[in-house]
Formats: sequence, structure tokens, C-alpha cells
Amino acid sequence: DVKFVSPPIDAKIGERVTVPGFNFEGEAGAPMKENPMGKKKIFDKLAPFLVTSKYGVPEFLGRPFMTSAGVCTSPISDGNVA
Repeated sequence: DVKFVSPPIDAKIGERVTVPGFNFEGEAGAPMKENPMGKKKIFDKLAPFLVTSKYGVPEFLGRPFMTSAGVCTSPISDGNVA
């Protein structure tokens, strides 16, 4: 099954989803250009750590996906995020 991750109802449209403990500001948080991303296969390396908890909370390394309005959710529990 493929389902969307949902932001909290009060999240602002276009707001960036973050993961606590990771800095998404500055150059490190900027999107990568297409060529380096294809060569490094970054998603393939990160994918095993993108999961949903038993409560349907999408996580990266055990930390929830967040917005300023709170935690994101998924209808799939104990699954993968892709």
C-alpha cells in the first residue's frame, strides 16, 4: 500500500517538514543538484531509516517528522516511508 504522510491540520501550507536534532538551515539544508544526487544514491542510503512507528508516526532514526504545528502522521504503522 502507498499512502501519504499527513502534516498536522494546523500546519501552514508550504511549511518545511523537519526532523528534531537535524539542522536544515543554510547550505547543508539546501536541496542537492540533480547530478550529485544521482551519483551518490542518497535516498538508497537513507531509505532503511525512513519508517513509521507502531503509532503511524513517520520517523528518521527514531525522530518524528515535525512541523511548527506538531507531529506528522501516516495511516500505515510499522511501515516504510518513501
